[in-house]
Amino acid sequence: MSDEMLEAYRGSIDNIDAALVYLLAERFKVTQAVGRHKAAAGLPPADPWREERQITRLRALAGDARLDADFTEKFLRFIIDEVIRHHERLRDGG
Repeated sequence: MSDEMLEAYRGSIDNIDAALVYLLAERFKVTQAVGRHKAAAGLPPADPWREERQITRLRALAGDARLDADFTEKFLRFIIDEVIRHHERLRDGG
């Protein structure tokens, strides 16, 4: 039995998921460039002050978008942690 409405919703979700993957890929391309720059300039892989500013900014955006701010922060912290790991590898010559 086919549920056309459900399939339409799922199609939209699939499109959004694809967009998210491509957006994350672009974001990581830029953060890799940042990591290479930091490594070449002798800068630390992490910038806690910037990270906190970003989290505060994105929590506010989440509120505006009616998205759970705690979820948004957890998601962003996951991304930040991954970026820092990449930057540390670049710093260490990896």
